Amino acid sequence: MFRLRLALADLQPATRRLLAARAVRSVAQGALVVDLALYMHALHWSGLEIGLTLMAGGLVAAAFSMLIGVVSDRLQRKPFLLCNEGVTVLCGLAPLLSASPALLAAAVIVGGFGRGRAGSAGPFAPAEQAWLAEVVPPEQRGWIYSLNSALGFFGMALGALLAIIPSFLISGWGAHFAYSPIFMVIALGGIVNLWLLAGAPEQHVAPRILAASRTTPGNVEVRRFENHILLRLFQLNTLNGLSIGLTSTLIAYWFALRYHIGPGEIAPLMALTFLLAGLSAIVTGRITVRHGLVSSVIWSRGIGAVLLGVLPLMPWFWLAAVVYMLRLATSGASVGARQAQVMVLVRDERRGLAASVNAASFQVPQSIGPGVAGPMIAAGMFLTPFYVAAALQVLYVIGYGRVFRRYAHAGGMPSDR
Repeated sequence: MFRLRLALADLQPATRRLLAARAVRSVAQGALVVDLALYMHALHWSGLEIGLTLMAGGLVAAAFSMLIGVVSDRLQRKPFLLCNEGVTVLCGLAPLLSASPALLAAAVIVGGFGRGRAGSAGPFAPAEQAWLAEVVPPEQRGWIYSLNSALGFFGMALGALLAIIPSFLISGWGAHFAYSPIFMVIALGGIVNLWLLAGAPEQHVAPRILAASRTTPGNVEVRRFENHILLRLFQLNTLNGLSIGLTSTLIAYWFALRYHIGPGEIAPLMALTFLLAGLSAIVTGRITVRHGLVSSVIWSRGIGAVLLGVLPLMPWFWLAAVVYMLRLATSGASVGARQAQVMVLVRDERRGLAASVNAASFQVPQSIGPGVAGPMIAAGMFLTPFYVAAALQVLYVIGYGRVFRRYAHAGGMPSDR
């Protein structure tokens, strides 16, 4: 613990502010994971309407992710993140003004609400990840990205606790006013992050690096190698994203209908689950230092795949809660390690592109998941989404091991770094 404090004290100011912004952003996301689908359900939205709204938000985020990562390689990263927080504030305020279904749907789609991104900046995440990579030395990225992920889970744990508030208000105030505090948290978090990120120094050197790379011998071969590994990443993320979209995005909705419970029971479960996932992410960060990024991902995701298949078989809520906590604590722990792995796939000037491919290839299939799973859950098909998701996770783990172990054995980095 003492060494961890020393390491944190040595971080650059921009790194500390980026980590803090992640933690603040994740509080609202944790509350939304619990309450957004339940709020829509309380407003008498159908499972199909809930799923399609979340799907539309994911597709919009994926489209912007691809563009933002590429553009941020040539421009600064900071303006994109400031834009994200500004949009978050506006989308958080919108549902407070009216209970209109159209306004709520627009806020969910534009703001990217309800997908539980562990503090990620949504469509602007490629700029965030690339900026963090610029201020963190390569040998420290494994544990810093794991710490970044852990802070996101800790913030989501706090947000999930706040999500219990509507259960105390809904009987006397109605759904709109009972869930209004959650949208206040979103707006306040965005304001705090505008201040944090505005004060973060950025020293972007992409134009100089790009000019140098054009004169580097063998650049065409290196680029071909990078494109090949990014294609493999795209294919793997498609499996992973669809698996996550079928289960995690609507997990609170699934618990509510499967076990006939509300936010009073779901919120504490999610809070404890996110807390355990955060602690696991820190442990994973230490494991990556000893055993490498690839092994950390394979073991955590493999165990998570087994637990995912077991979860829907649990006859009682408390037993399902235990399995869910173990599942997210193992699978979620690898998020930071996987992000760090992406940052070493390409040269410095293509970090934004790599982050964009990583984000978009995950978000598109993840977005499709709720549109498929929502009607299934509403119709009482509680097992099917989890069985399909578990099978996809097994394929993902096998493919990840084959691709990235081979990549590591080949030397890990393109030859002209």
